[in-house]
Amino acid sequence: MNTASTISPRRSRGFSLIEMLVALTITSTLLTAALAALDASFKSYKHTTDGASTHVVSRITMHRVLTMIRTGSEFAPYPIDPLDNAQNPVTSTYIEFHGYVPPTEPDLTRIIRLERRDSGRQVGGAPLYELWFVQEDYDGESLTGRQERPLIRNLRELTFLLEYDVGPRLRRATVDMTVRPDDTDQATVYTTLQSPTIRFVSSVSPRRLEEVE
Repeated sequence: MNTASTISPRRSRGFSLIEMLVALTITSTLLTAALAALDASFKSYKHTTDGASTHVVSRITMHRVLTMIRTGSEFAPYPIDPLDNAQNPVTSTYIEFHGYVPPTEPDLTRIIRLERRDSGRQVGGAPLYELWFVQEDYDGESLTGRQERPLIRNLRELTFLLEYDVGPRLRRATVDMTVRPDDTDQATVYTTLQSPTIRFVSSVSPRRLEEVE
């Protein structure tokens, strides 16, 4: 008598609880590492672009300031005695002068003032400043127009060094400007990529108005 052998179906074995926990741990570790790398990459990119854009804007601002000084006349502040080395050169946080006026407006007097102003902000306990442009137009003694606006922000420091000849006539003006890239504290990658300041130092000598005209 033949007996038929019966084959019982094999049961598929699932993951155990320990295996699931190990898999979840590995997955969360990989995701955390990927997100950390992505965050560091974004912050490094922002750090680089902020520094580059600040460098370009600062150069344009410096070029504009030097151009205004080059075409100006009758500068202030000036020393009482230009021959006194204790007074000359003058170190100041502002410079004021007569701006260039086209020959078609002979009665117009244009006063330009470039000054450092406190921004009311601090970074690391140090104050930040702004460079402001102020222009006043006079027809005789009457004020006919006034405008003011900031030229650049986030300055660590800004000084004007004014060297005068006898007269006193401005011989050379040196602009010393230190700029902090316009980034946020959240965009700092640890302590090794904190945005460095950028310093610009340029000198210019005024030209005679006859040369400008």
